[in-house]
Amino acid sequence: MHNPSRREFLKTSVTTACSTGLGVSGLGEVLGASPVSGGIFETPPPAPLPIKKGVLLDMLPAKLSYADRLKMARDVGFEVIQAPTTPDQREAEEIKKAADAANVRIDSVMNMDQWKYPLSSSDATVVEKSLAGMRTSLHNAKLWGSDAVLLVPAVVNPQTTYREAWSRSQKEIRKLLPLAEELKIVIAIEEVWNKFLLSPLEMATYVSEFKSPWIQAWFDVGNVLLYGYPQDWIRTLGKSIAKVHLKDFKRKEDGYEWVNLGDGDVDWAAVREAFREIGYSGSAITELKGGDEAYLRDVSRRVDRLVLGRP
Repeated sequence: MHNPSRREFLKTSVTTACSTGLGVSGLGEVLGASPVSGGIFETPPPAPLPIKKGVLLDMLPAKLSYADRLKMARDVGFEVIQAPTTPDQREAEEIKKAADAANVRIDSVMNMDQWKYPLSSSDATVVEKSLAGMRTSLHNAKLWGSDAVLLVPAVVNPQTTYREAWSRSQKEIRKLLPLAEELKIVIAIEEVWNKFLLSPLEMATYVSEFKSPWIQAWFDVGNVLLYGYPQDWIRTLGKSIAKVHLKDFKRKEDGYEWVNLGDGDVDWAAVREAFREIGYSGSAITELKGGDEAYLRDVSRRVDRLVLGRP
């Protein structure tokens, strides 16, 4: 159907007014009261996304106590925290107490042994250390009331082929599934610069092959810019996305650098629309350099504007 232009609409309105005897002044009164000109029919801006705004524990000032760090996170506007694997039980209890006092949730755990001890290694001793680290992370998550642990599943290198990384890591992750199911904690697979899972189709296939609700995807907006588009990854992974990392990436003539949200090459409007399309309502954790209260407050506001769509 042909849609009249603004010029054609006005021309038709003038002709109608003249034929009915309204005249130009009468037309002005009609148009002045028109719901179109008054903006009544204008499309309202979309509602902000219901995503929970989070921050890495390691982004908060290390000189402060856990209690003060988590209180600061809440004060500057963050709702949830991602904490690293914490083998020391007393320290883990201290983090939980601080989070409870600050009324901020530790939403997820970043597993820490996956790089030094990759699950894709051919060395059984290395693999067992990696599994032990994941078990600690899963128990941390249970203690803290988290619902997911981030896992980098494999590393491709001269010693480990892509096919070996795929098969070995899946075999080892399946050993963790009974504990994940018992504790009701999702193992969320992240794509990083490990020369593995380089496309959204591969990532989706890798996750789906487990055929388990306890294996899902952890999507990092900034990590994929070298070889893809975040909005494409989001739509492809869809409902398998359990959690999200937020960072920005800037290409330069002599290389690249990680930058603050909105200062890089991420198309945040496209990312926001993709999250809206898949109905994502989980958490989005900022993974940036640390800083003081003023810096963290600015990061929080950038998440509001760029990711959630708040004015």
